[in-house]
Amino acid sequence: MKNLVSKKDDLLHNFLGIYLLAVLMLWFKTYISQLSQFDLGLEGVFQQFLLLINPLGSAMLFLGFSFLFRGKRKYTSLVIIYTLMSILLYANIVYYRFFSDFITIPTLSQTQNFGDLGGSVLSLLKPYDILFFVDVFVMFYLRFSRKIQKESNRLGYKKATVIIAFALAISVLNLGLAEADRPQLLSRGFDRNYIVKYLGMYNYTIYDSVETMKASSQRALADSSDITEVINYTKSNYAKPNAKYFGAAKGMNVIYLHLESFQNFLINYKLNGEEVTPFLNSLTKDKNTMYFDNFFHQTGQGKTSDAEFMLENSLFGLPQGSAYITKAQNTYQAAPSILKDYGYTSAVFHGNNGSFWNRNVIYKSFGYDKFFDANYYNTDSSGDMAEYGVLDKPFFEQSQSLLSSLPQPFYTKLITVGNHYPYKMDQNLVTIDKANTGDPSVDNYFQTARYADEAIEQVFNQLKELGLYDNTMIVLYGDHYGISDNHNTAMEQVIGKEITPFESANLQRVPLFIHVPGMQGGTDHTYGAQTDLLPTVLHLLGIDTQKFVQFGSDLLSEEHDEIVPFRNGDFVSPTIDSINEKFYDNKTGLLLDDSQLESAKTIKNEVDHKLHLSDKVVNGDLLRFYTPKGYTPVDPSQYNYSKDENVESN
Repeated sequence: MKNLVSKKDDLLHNFLGIYLLAVLMLWFKTYISQLSQFDLGLEGVFQQFLLLINPLGSAMLFLGFSFLFRGKRKYTSLVIIYTLMSILLYANIVYYRFFSDFITIPTLSQTQNFGDLGGSVLSLLKPYDILFFVDVFVMFYLRFSRKIQKESNRLGYKKATVIIAFALAISVLNLGLAEADRPQLLSRGFDRNYIVKYLGMYNYTIYDSVETMKASSQRALADSSDITEVINYTKSNYAKPNAKYFGAAKGMNVIYLHLESFQNFLINYKLNGEEVTPFLNSLTKDKNTMYFDNFFHQTGQGKTSDAEFMLENSLFGLPQGSAYITKAQNTYQAAPSILKDYGYTSAVFHGNNGSFWNRNVIYKSFGYDKFFDANYYNTDSSGDMAEYGVLDKPFFEQSQSLLSSLPQPFYTKLITVGNHYPYKMDQNLVTIDKANTGDPSVDNYFQTARYADEAIEQVFNQLKELGLYDNTMIVLYGDHYGISDNHNTAMEQVIGKEITPFESANLQRVPLFIHVPGMQGGTDHTYGAQTDLLPTVLHLLGIDTQKFVQFGSDLLSEEHDEIVPFRNGDFVSPTIDSINEKFYDNKTGLLLDDSQLESAKTIKNEVDHKLHLSDKVVNGDLLRFYTPKGYTPVDPSQYNYSKDENVESN
């Protein structure tokens, strides 16, 4: 026993021993966290093995940087590196709980949003989270305890070299095995789940850093020749307007109603025998409203901002972070600027801070004339406030006078916030009971969705009172999912079936309603998505889109492309769905047989190419090299959204 105690003391008195203990603790913690906190879609013993070994090489390598220091500084550096790696792991765990995704370098630049996220972040924390930092406390104890004598000499050069070489060898082996199981892993990295599953959280961070630097360098390296391929592609994929609908809304005002976190399963859904969204349900039967029941969101890490970005530009959001944050200074040919050439005034209404999602900057690049943010609304009454701004009913009520002040025709967007995670609402305002799944987010979701439905009905009535209803196209769209994959157990109770990857992809439907006075309405089963909105709306207004760079196509066109790409490279269509590198029959949900795989892979390559070209446009700021004939480019310096300026201009 005395010898064992002596060996234990020697281990802790030796820096190499403390380093190896740190590696073992971080390796174990990271493996358990990746296994239990992330839904990585592990299949088979081989992928389980890769998940086991992938934290080891990076843990040894990063912690090995402490060998560069002498004396107590090497202990201090070891603790600092260990703590930072633990914080990175935990931050991704919390982020994943809501977004089912991993943090990227661009998302860290979205700090202006953090002040508004307090309640949402707190709802994601769990009592057991303290366990993720027990080992960090152990490391601090080992560093500062006087009972443990510290070495003052530098670790031998040969020992340090051997350790670093061993760490690199493990990482190279890991990459080689990963490439064997999934070829072109790093070159087809739209889906971050795959990178983490095969290479681990820390190697994913290195990959993300490299990809971010590559994206940042694209603008500097781009020239006018780069836009040629893009123009040729979009023109060859242009869908000419349907004569039946082209110009159906010519000269009308346009109002977008942005339905926060609204999924399509809510439409015509009954909770305990009661309709959750009775007004929206009635629109599915309205003679002048077109309802698209196979409309999907395509958002990535930018979530709400991605949805706005796509409907304004018919460009995809970025694979990492939000274009609203990182590409706000780009040249765009967005809807407000296109419509300005046709005499339209444009405005956005949002009862939150103008800096949230960097809106007060990028809206100028889009050419929005006015942006009515929280400064234009009464935010003094706590009963009228949600976590992300003014609640929908008072928001719409206060927006009436602002909307009436705009010269017609106008193009506007009103952004709701009431139906936002974590879906908490004053029970004095609710008119439907909660669900009873045992998951608070899912249970509350139906109450906030009902509130949003009632607020939308209020808007329609207000437009009638203002005399705007008969001359306005109203577009209602869901921006992204409301219930993430982390709540699948509860959602299975809601929809009454198991949520497989196939069912999860189909739950990404969001509602789209287009109301045009005098237009024949009905339910349209066409497959489409958010990049398709801009060409659809412009064609309804009688404006041809062929000269513009747009990656979507008119939903009402007989030439519309019904393949819906998702930001991670998956896709859905009326016939074939691609989910997590597997291909399914859209009708049966079963995997395709070998005879059908060739055509499915051809579609997948086309989806990847489309995403790649869109990313080239955004990352390279390529639209600065192309001005369509008759289009007036935007000068962002002409716009001022301060309250005094907007009031005077009215």
